[in-house]
Amino acid sequence: MAALLKTRPTFVLVLALGLFAMAARGMLDPDIWWHLRTGQLILENHHLFHADPYSFTRLGQPWVNHEWLFAVLAFALYRLAGAGALISLFALITATTFLLVFSRCPGKPYVAGVMTVLGAIASVSSWGVRPQMVSLLLAAIVLFLLDRSERQARLLWWLVPLTVVWVNLHAGFALGIALIALFLVGSALDFVFHLGDQPQSAQHLRRLLLVLVACCGVVRINPYGAQMYVYPLQTLRSPGMQRFIQEWFSPDFHDPKYLPLVLMILGILAGVASSPKRLTARELMLLLPTMAAALWSVRHIPVFGVVAVPVLAGFIEAWLRLGRVRLLQTTDRPLPRSAALVNVLLIVAVAGFAVVRVWWVLQQQSVAEARQFPAAAVSFLVKDRPPQPLMNHYSWGGYLIWRLYPDYRVYIDGRADVYGDNFMSEFASAYYVSNDWRRPLQEWAVRTVVLPRDAPLITALRSSPEWKQIYTDAQVAVLTRVLGSP
Repeated sequence: MAALLKTRPTFVLVLALGLFAMAARGMLDPDIWWHLRTGQLILENHHLFHADPYSFTRLGQPWVNHEWLFAVLAFALYRLAGAGALISLFALITATTFLLVFSRCPGKPYVAGVMTVLGAIASVSSWGVRPQMVSLLLAAIVLFLLDRSERQARLLWWLVPLTVVWVNLHAGFALGIALIALFLVGSALDFVFHLGDQPQSAQHLRRLLLVLVACCGVVRINPYGAQMYVYPLQTLRSPGMQRFIQEWFSPDFHDPKYLPLVLMILGILAGVASSPKRLTARELMLLLPTMAAALWSVRHIPVFGVVAVPVLAGFIEAWLRLGRVRLLQTTDRPLPRSAALVNVLLIVAVAGFAVVRVWWVLQQQSVAEARQFPAAAVSFLVKDRPPQPLMNHYSWGGYLIWRLYPDYRVYIDGRADVYGDNFMSEFASAYYVSNDWRRPLQEWAVRTVVLPRDAPLITALRSSPEWKQIYTDAQVAVLTRVLGSP
């Protein structure tokens, strides 16, 4: 059997296993915890949420829980097989996403593999057990189906049921519709100006338009109906999210972790300037908006990656053909027995590393969780039960919902759309002790604060006779209002 091994399948398998190992991440996203609690309550009560149940500041206010299906599936898997199942599943989701990107790359598989890894590294800071990774996978599937539809037109109709599932998993469904629309406009320009090796046919363009209309129509098939048409736009236009949530910031190119993004952008610019390959209108229509989005917000870098990697691979393939480079070729011929044995050992080694990597991440989950979230402070709260209402850090709200709800309701959590820009600005004023910083504490009659020990508000309250510290550790400080103080 070893003698039948071939280099191309071996390379793809090693790439897949490597991506899987690379994608194994602990459950450290701040929002995964309230997703799990929401999934639990939906399954136990057989009822979807339309109003906020978790905070005392927004209790009963309308809530578009656009990730309800994700929450249900995530909690069901967590209850069935624990954190290891979720960690493994999302490593598989991420690896599958970039394998789909790899499959869309032209030319030599080694070039495609290197570009795929570059795109993966550029987006790695966004990986984890989070619904955004499901949206990234579905975006990669959309692009895969669109590319293949030129030869298999019926594949386009799979985009309609895909949209129905996506709109119930995550508001990122709007990305899928945008990709279809950009693909349609670019294909129409290629058709009109006869660009590309195989310009689109009028029949294919009509089919694309029908599918786009159908995908827009089925967006209503969700528990919140037509609200989902405007929800993604409201989120993207939120100044509060862009001011206060780190992954919505623009990339800081002084940070070395954004070097792969810089290399991708420079590679595309160099390809446009000097590669024998010329971009089609369809490629430009997909590339330019996603590049702009990646420069606008770190959150969008992975989307740019799934679009840009095949373009980069195409440029490099054209350069290699021009220089008649033959060093990076693989073969589908059976290997000699000695070479096949080496390949088998390589596959086993990488597979073993992937298994060990997942095991290690799972073993470190509790340690990483305690480092990222106030685990010890929550244990103190459960035991000593300081008075409510409780003001907490934005990034800890989801964890407190998972550990303390319904005994405690939170002041704020990661559902920024529920709280709104003004509320988030007021919380920031209190946290940083700026402007009228006491007003939120008084307006909501806060009795206990649970914040990072070096938070400016903690420093201010420590110096006030109205507050006393009842718990502290290397990460967290808990203060309560002195009985009888205003």
